[in-house]
Order: sequence, then structure tokens, then C-alpha cells
Amino acid sequence: MPRFKLNNGGYMPAIGIGCWMGTVGDSQQVEEMVLTALRLGYRHIDTVRNERSVGKAIRESNVPRSEIFLVTKLSSEDHDRPEEALQRSLGQLDVDYVDLYLMHWPQAFDTDHARYRSPEESPTFIETWKMLENLVDTGKTRSIGVSNFSIKTLDILLKHVRIVPATNQVEMHPYLPQHDLLSYCSSRDILLTAYSPIGKYKFATDPSVLEIAQRIDASVAQVLLSWGVKRGTAVIPKSTHELRMKENITLIALDNEDMQILDDLYHQPGMHRSVCGFHSSELGGSCFGWTYAQLGWDMMEGGIMRS
Repeated sequence: MPRFKLNNGGYMPAIGIGCWMGTVGDSQQVEEMVLTALRLGYRHIDTVRNERSVGKAIRESNVPRSEIFLVTKLSSEDHDRPEEALQRSLGQLDVDYVDLYLMHWPQAFDTDHARYRSPEESPTFIETWKMLENLVDTGKTRSIGVSNFSIKTLDILLKHVRIVPATNQVEMHPYLPQHDLLSYCSSRDILLTAYSPIGKYKFATDPSVLEIAQRIDASVAQVLLSWGVKRGTAVIPKSTHELRMKENITLIALDNEDMQILDDLYHQPGMHRSVCGFHSSELGGSCFGWTYAQLGWDMMEGGIMRS
């Protein structure tokens, strides 16, 4: 399993198992998926809001904790209390530390008034980040990072950091390759991690992807994940099917021509877009209370890129 070196000197396995199943809460499905993943050789587990199930699977696997790169996230409603939130996560996971703690979104949620706070309202993501930096000093997380940050929000954040984010986890696949963000993060030693790296199977019938897969006797998922890793990004696919999980952890060789084809796939009409379901038509296009402009996303309504 290839690994990427983080800016704090640690290492992250290039392929992980994503544990978000679309709903908040623990389940037998998550537990069995993580247990199977660990048995197959996965050592990078990315969880959020289902930590008891993940922790139970880790205990039952008998894989030493030291061999697992464990990631969890700070939810938007906990931006004013990350230390308390991390301690709760550690308790649910039944571990002493996590390897990476991510600010899941830049926006904070006001639970008292059931609304997302504006970018200027406290706690801003800068204020929350400073609290996350203090958590590294406690040893309860070995590294910290962000998720769903753009060049715009990173530019704002990086002016105020003591610890540069180790990673930025974002939606990324050939229809949303994030070339500019990858270049930006790479130049600042921030590793990009791709969620939805298979694009929710939107590529299953794409002729260009199918041609590559058939020519090298690989699955479409293997082609997409191998593209992601070869361009220098970690990938966290999710699947509950053992055969697919085996395929997903097996990288294949792509030549430069194949990489260029996949790099350029988003140029197809209407294809440069998000495939995730968190987009809203409110405010002319938004996500969790912030407009695309506030998020720094150059999108039109529905998550379609403008260029």
C-alpha cells in the first residue's frame, strides 16, 4: 500500500475506507464494512458520526491500533468546543488518540437558533482552527486538517495558522478534478484527500473510462482510484461489497496518455460538476447555509462549475 508523507512527518496510507453511509448514526453495516476492510488490508479508516461502530470493528479486528491511520471529524455544531467534541469521539471510538482530526466544513452551526452562522460570525473557522491547534499539543490527535475548503477559504485561514493543515479533504474525481486546488495545496505541502473518488459510479458507462478499463483488464473503480493516487491525492472510496473492496485497494498502472484522458474528462459538455447531494438552490446556489461565493466555489446552482 503506497503512503503519502504529511507535513508533520507522519504517513497516511494512500487508500482508505470511507465510513459515511449517508445517515448519522451507528449501524451493523458500518461495523461489518470496517471489519472486512481491515481483514483485506485497509489501514486508513475515515469516519464521521458513526464512531462507535468503527471502534467496535477495530477492537474485533485484532489489528494493532498502531497500524491503523484513524481519521474523524469536527462537526459544524461543535466549532465552539472542539476539545469536548474530540474527547467524545475518542470515547465512542474507544481509543486514546486519532491520527487526523478534520474540521469537516468551514461553516459553524448555531444549535440554539438552528441556523448556520455567517462567515464573519464567531466562531469563525480561524477561531476554531486555533482551538484545533491546541489539541495537537495534548496528543489526542497527531495531526489536524480541513475538509471542503477552497483556495479562497484556505487563503484566509493560512494567514493565521501556527500549524498548517496536514490535509484538505474534498469531493474529487475526473468530473470535478480540482486541478487548481491540487496545485495550490501541493505548493503548500497540504495533502488533498478525495471523497466520492469514484464519482458515485457516474463513470460506469463513460466510453473513455470504459476503454481504459477494458484495455488494461481493470474495473472502472480501479482506473479512477489509480488516477487519483498517481496524481498525488489520497482516496477514500466506500463499499460494503467485499469484491469491490478488494478491487479498490488494488492499484493498476496508468500511462501518461491514460492520465491525460482522465485529467481532461471534465471538458465534456455539462460534465464539470459535483455529484454530491448536499447542494441547495437557496441563495442562488448554496451548501449548508453559505453561498458558493462564500465557500469559494466557482459553481452555478446544482453544483455545476462555471468554467
